[in-house]
Amino acid sequence: MNNNWMRRQQLLGYIFIGPSMLGVLLFFLIPAAYSFGLMFTNYKFMNPKVEFVGLDNIVRLLQDPMFYLSLKNTLLFLLAVPVSIGLGFVVAVVLNQKIYLKKLLRGLYFMPYITSGVAVAFVWMLLFHPKQGPINGLLRSIGFDNPPGWLSTTTSSMFAIDIIWIWFLLGYNMIIYMAALQEVSPELLEAAKMDGAKRGQILRRIIWPLVSPTTFLLLITGLIMTIKTFGIIQAITQGGPGNSTTILSLFVYQNAFRYYDMGYASTISWALFIVILLITLVQWIGQKRWVHY
Repeated sequence: MNNNWMRRQQLLGYIFIGPSMLGVLLFFLIPAAYSFGLMFTNYKFMNPKVEFVGLDNIVRLLQDPMFYLSLKNTLLFLLAVPVSIGLGFVVAVVLNQKIYLKKLLRGLYFMPYITSGVAVAFVWMLLFHPKQGPINGLLRSIGFDNPPGWLSTTTSSMFAIDIIWIWFLLGYNMIIYMAALQEVSPELLEAAKMDGAKRGQILRRIIWPLVSPTTFLLLITGLIMTIKTFGIIQAITQGGPGNSTTILSLFVYQNAFRYYDMGYASTISWALFIVILLITLVQWIGQKRWVHY
C-alpha cells in the first residue's frame, strides 16, 4: 500500500511539472539542438539550398573584427550591473530607515523596471539629445562648454547606454535588497551599537556580509539578463553610431533577422552561450570567498 501511494505521488508530481518540462523541451532544448546543427551549415532564410560547411562559420567568427568589437561592447555593458547593485544596496539601506514618504519613494525607484522598453528608449533619447536635451543643457549652465555627445558619438554612446541600464535595474535591485534587509536581526544591530560600532562599521562588517547571498543572486541574474538584452539598445541606437553599441545579442539579431544568415547567427549565439557560461562559472567559484551563508 505504501509503495502504491508513493507511485501515485510520483505520478502526480510528473503531471504537475509536465507542462513546464514540455515548454522547456519545445522552446529551449529543441531550438538549441537545431541551432547547434545550423552552426555547421550555410543556411540562409528562404534559401532551400543548405550545405554542410564544417567549421567554416567558427573560423569566420574568430576572424571577424565585428565579433571582437561586439564582445568588447558587451563587457562594457556588463559594467552597469555591479554599479547598479551597489547603488541599489545604498538606496535600500536608506529607504529601510524611518524617512518621510518612504513607500512613495520605493514605488518611484521601482517604476522604471516595469516601464515599457520603448517608452524608456524614447525618454532617454530626448534626455541625451546633444543640443536640445536637458542633461547637456544643465551641463552648459554649470560651465561645461563642450558636454558629451552621449548617444550621438562613438566615444560616449556605450557609457550612455550603461547609464540607462543602471537606472533601469536600480529599482529591482533595491526591492530585492530591502527584502533581504528585513531578515537582518535587529538584536544583532543593537548589540553592535552597544559595543561601540559606528554606522559605517555596522554597514560594512555586519549588514553587507549578511546580504551577500542576495548580492550573489543579483550579480548572476543581472549579468545573464544584461548579456541577453538587446531590445533597449535596438530601440535607442540600433547598434550605432558606427557599431559602437552593438553587443553580442544584437549581433546575433542583426545576422539572423537583418541579413538572414542563420548559420552564422547560430555560431554567434553559441559563442554568446559560452560567454554566459564562463561568467557564471567564474562567479560560482569566486563566491566561496565572499558569500556568507
